[in-house]
Amino acid sequence: MRGALGGPRVLLRRLREVMAEPVGAQERLDRIVVLIAANMVAEVCSVYVLRSDATLELYATEGLKREAVHQTVLGSDEGLVGLVASQASAINLSNAQAHPAFSYRAETGEEIYHSFLGVPVLRAGNTLGVLVVQNRARRTYSEEEVEALQTTAMVLAEMIASGQLARPGDQLAARQSVHVKGAALSDGIALGHVVLHEPRVVVTNYIADDVQGELQHLRAALDTLRSNLDEMLEHGDVVEGGEHRDVLEAYRMFAHDRGWVHKLEEAVLTGLTAEAAVERVQSDTRARMLRQTDPFLRERLHDLDDLANRLMRQLTGRDHAPARESLPENAVLVARSMGPAALLDYDRKRLRGLVLEEGGAHSHVAIVARALGIPAVGEIDNATGMADPGDAIIVDGTTGDLHMRPLPDMEAAYAERVRLRARRQQQYQALRDRPCITKDGQEVCLMINAGLAVDLPHLTDTGAAGIGLFRTELQFMVAPNFPRANEQYALYRAVLDAADDKPVVFRTLDIGGDKVLPYMRNVEEENPALGWRAIRLGLDRPGLLRTQLRALLRAAGNRSLKIMFPMVAAVQEFEQARQLVERELTHLRRHGHKLPDEVQVGSMVEVPSLLYQLDELLERADFLSVGSNDLVQFLYAIDRGNPRVASRFDPLSPPVLRALKDVADRGRAHNKSVTLCGELASQPIGALALAAIGYRSLSLSPSAIGPVKAVLLELDCRKAAQFLSPLIHKTDSGKPIRGRLEDFAAQEGLQI
Repeated sequence: MRGALGGPRVLLRRLREVMAEPVGAQERLDRIVVLIAANMVAEVCSVYVLRSDATLELYATEGLKREAVHQTVLGSDEGLVGLVASQASAINLSNAQAHPAFSYRAETGEEIYHSFLGVPVLRAGNTLGVLVVQNRARRTYSEEEVEALQTTAMVLAEMIASGQLARPGDQLAARQSVHVKGAALSDGIALGHVVLHEPRVVVTNYIADDVQGELQHLRAALDTLRSNLDEMLEHGDVVEGGEHRDVLEAYRMFAHDRGWVHKLEEAVLTGLTAEAAVERVQSDTRARMLRQTDPFLRERLHDLDDLANRLMRQLTGRDHAPARESLPENAVLVARSMGPAALLDYDRKRLRGLVLEEGGAHSHVAIVARALGIPAVGEIDNATGMADPGDAIIVDGTTGDLHMRPLPDMEAAYAERVRLRARRQQQYQALRDRPCITKDGQEVCLMINAGLAVDLPHLTDTGAAGIGLFRTELQFMVAPNFPRANEQYALYRAVLDAADDKPVVFRTLDIGGDKVLPYMRNVEEENPALGWRAIRLGLDRPGLLRTQLRALLRAAGNRSLKIMFPMVAAVQEFEQARQLVERELTHLRRHGHKLPDEVQVGSMVEVPSLLYQLDELLERADFLSVGSNDLVQFLYAIDRGNPRVASRFDPLSPPVLRALKDVADRGRAHNKSVTLCGELASQPIGALALAAIGYRSLSLSPSAIGPVKAVLLELDCRKAAQFLSPLIHKTDSGKPIRGRLEDFAAQEGLQI
C-alpha cells in the first residue's frame, strides 16, 4: 500500500485491538479514524453515518475540524459523500474540488484537501454510511488502498448496524423504522419478532490470524460446495431436467466463475477471514445489483445470494436450515421464498406471521398460510436484507402493510387493533351455531375451503356446514415424494371422519401450470396457466387419476362421496372423467370392497367455454362449483399472479357478475346445486353480491365465516337483488359496482 505504515493486514489487526478496548462506541469510532489515517498516511479520515431521514451526518473525523462532528449533515445526494452513498460504490479522485458533485462546507475546513477516496459502508447490500480519507497532495489512491478502506468499512458496518452509535433522539438508517406496502396474502395482524427462514451466517471474526490458512480454508470449502452441487445434479430427482435442475446448474456456473473466486481470494489476502471475505464480496455485489432494473439481473442476485449462503455455511459448519425447535415466542418468519412444506415444519403455536419477498396471494405457501390462519404479506422487496433476527415487526395481512422496527405509537395502535379484532372474533363466535338465514328468510349454506389435516378443526370451530372445496393437491405439494395410494386413502378417510355427517367435496388433483410438484418432471410451457394441468393432465395420465379416485372411493365406504373435476373446458372431458369413476367403482365392487352409499360427480366452472355448455353439462353433472379466481382471470385474460395487472379489473364488475348469475340461474333451472368457492365468497362485500344474484351455497376460507355470516344475517336478499340487478346490465363509466354496493351496505347498516 503506497505510503502506508503496514498495509491492510496490520490495519485489521490494530482494528481488532481497538474493537476489544473497553470504551464507549463514540470513543472507539474516534480511535478508529485516527488509526485508519495513520495507517494510510492520510491527513483526513472521516465517517459519515446515514440517518433515517436519508441524510449523512459526520460522526467522527481525524483531520477536519472536530466541532463539525454531529453538526455537518449532507443530503444523501449531496456532494461526493452523497454520491458514494447513492451509487454504493467507491470514488477515487486526485482533485476532488474539480468534480461537479463537490460540495464545500466551511465548518469542516476541508478546502485545503484535494485527493479524495470515499467508500460505502455496506451491510447485506444496504448502505449504512460512507468512509472517507483525504490528502492535500493531488494523488490517486492505489487499488490496495481502496481495498483496505473497503475492508475497514465492513468492520464499521457492524458497529453501525448494531445501533451502538445512536445518540439519544437519533435514529440511524440501519435501525430506522421501515414501512413497506406489499401484497396481502393472508388476513390478520401479527406483532412479533423476526426469524429469518434461512438466516444469514453472522460473522463474528473478521480478521485472520493466518492468511494462508484462511485461503486454504476458502478453497477447500469451494471444492466441497462444487462437489455437493455435482452430486445433487446427478441425483435422480433432477437428472432429467426441470426448474430445480436449472437452478442448480446456475449455482454450479457461479461456483466455477473465476471472477467470483478471484474476488473472494483477493478479499482474504487483505487480511479477512474466509467467511468475512464471502460476506464482503456478496455485500458489494448486492449493492450493485439491487440498483439494477433488469429482472434477469435481479434474479441472478437471488442465485448469488443462495450460493454465498451455502458457501458461508460450508465455511462455518452451520446447517442449511434453522432449528425449528428453537423458534421464539411470537415469531414472524421472513423469507425470500418458501414452499408450503417448509412452512408446516414450524411450530404453529409460536408462529405469528409470514413475510415473503416473492409469492402472490395465489401462491401455494399463501394458501397454506390462510389454512393455518397465519397473517402473511408478500412482494416485499429485499425483506431479508433489511430485517435482522429479533427485530420487532408488524404484519398486516389485511392491507399488505409491513412495519419493521415500528415506533412505539405505531405498535400501540396495532396492539389496539388486535384487541378490537379479538372482540369481533368473540362476536362472530357467538354466531357459530346460528343458522345462516337472511332477513328475508333465504338460507345460505356456508362451507369452508380446506386441503390439509390442519384445516379439519376449523369445521367445528366455525360451525361450517361442510367442506365445499377440499384441495387434494396440497397433500402432494407438501410431501417429499409422491403419496402412495394408502397414504391418500388415510388422509381422505380422516377428512370424512372429521366431517362426520357434513358433506365434503373433494377436488381431484389440480396440478401442473404453476403448481409444480418437486418430485415430478416439470414440462416447460409458454403459458402454463393455459397448459397441461388439472383434468387435462389427469386424463392424459389416467393411472395417476385412477389411483386417486380409487383411494377416495375406498375411503368413503358406506358414506356419501362428492368428487369434483377441475379445469373442465368441454362436456366431453367431464364425460371421460366420470367414466373413470365408474370404472373404479366396478373394480372395487369386483374385489369385494365397501362402496360409498352415494357418489355424486361434479365439475368446476372456471373455463369460460363452459359458460356456453351449461345445459349440456348440467344434464350430466350432479352439481357445479364455480372457481371465481380462475374464471375472472380467464374472462379478462389477466394473470392473477402478476401484480402489474392483477388489480386491473374488479371481480365485482358487470361482465363477471352476469356470468356468475347465469351459472346460478341455469343450476336452479336444472335443480342442481351450484356453489361458489373462489376468493370472492370470502369477502363480505363479495358474499353480499353473490347472495343478491342467487347463490345459496358458498365455500370460503375459515377465517371469513364469521364476517360473512354476520353480513348475511342482516341482509335483505330481495332488496339487494333489486338494487344490484339493474347495475349488472349497465356498462356506463359511472361509479363502479363495488362502490355502489359499499353505499348500499352503509345504508343498510351492514359491516363489510
